[in-house]
Amino acid sequence: MEVSLRCGALHRRGFLLGAGAAALALHPWLARAASGDYQAMILGCIDPRIQEPVHDYAVKRKLVGQYSSFTIAGAAIGVVAPAFDQWHQAFWDNLAASIELHNIKSVIAIDHRDCSAAKIAYGDASIATPEVETETHRKALAEFRNKVAERQPRLKIETLLMALDGSFVSLS
Repeated sequence: MEVSLRCGALHRRGFLLGAGAAALALHPWLARAASGDYQAMILGCIDPRIQEPVHDYAVKRKLVGQYSSFTIAGAAIGVVAPAFDQWHQAFWDNLAASIELHNIKSVIAIDHRDCSAAKIAYGDASIATPEVETETHRKALAEFRNKVAERQPRLKIETLLMALDGSFVSLS
């Protein structure tokens, strides 16, 4: 009985090792990710409308398997707006963990248009027109950049504003 269990265990272990090798061959990003060196943290909003465009952005940038993710209402707004001050520390702790555990090189903050969190944080007037909305995000993203630079000066910082059609504008 003991011999057959050992053989079964070896057979299963061999199968799992083979399956792991096959997975690495089919998905080379798994091998890169396994090294513990990742490229970025992407900060995005909880809005379901932007999840797929943010993933598409990561694909286009060849970041799949190379980034950690932090999702919070408002993205950068959720990290800097006084209305959400109880959330701020959670982001900073997660960013520090991503640096320590994943050795990330950059943080990419992606705010988006028609963001209800911007309205909550700054009022209806903050998103009244496309120009005002852009300025609201520009200010929040600039504050975000400044805070990241102060706390984590070695990180590269990218800040983007995404339209609901999935197009991006850099506000760096």
